[in-house]
Amino acid sequence: MTNAEGTAIKIKPATDHDFGVVQDLIVAVGLAPSKANLSATPDNSTYWIAWDGSKPIGVLGLEHGDGASLLRSAAVLPEWRGRGVGRALARSALTYASLRGDRAVYLFSSGAGGYWRKFDFRQVPVAELAAILPNAPQVVSGVTRGWIDAEVAWRLSLATSEAVAC
Repeated sequence: MTNAEGTAIKIKPATDHDFGVVQDLIVAVGLAPSKANLSATPDNSTYWIAWDGSKPIGVLGLEHGDGASLLRSAAVLPEWRGRGVGRALARSALTYASLRGDRAVYLFSSGAGGYWRKFDFRQVPVAELAAILPNAPQVVSGVTRGWIDAEVAWRLSLATSEAVAC
């Protein structure tokens, strides 16, 4: 995956120093109206940033639980969509989840289910996700802000999936 000049796009784990970049990308693509509305936190989470040189162009995070993680904040700048950036970010996260011993990765998505099906995610009840990852910041936010019941939950079983190779 390269930019218009042929320079490689790099996927790197975000550091605590990068968390402002993570927040800026989430807001830039419209996943949250402002930083004040974000439930994303670096605590017990891992984020990856896609870089075009020194310019951040995409982000994706995992909130970790016991044996499962919640994939969240998959965001790619519009001009980079359809060029493999999201797939590379997802591969990084799913590989990491598998290596850390997660048996499943969950996510919320009411509008991108078709995309996540390509990785072998299957729709599950929201209650299942909330029961498996009750302390994940996005779950806590959904419960306290009242939006969780309007969401669609998805699960990828890592033990039976080949999604990491996608």
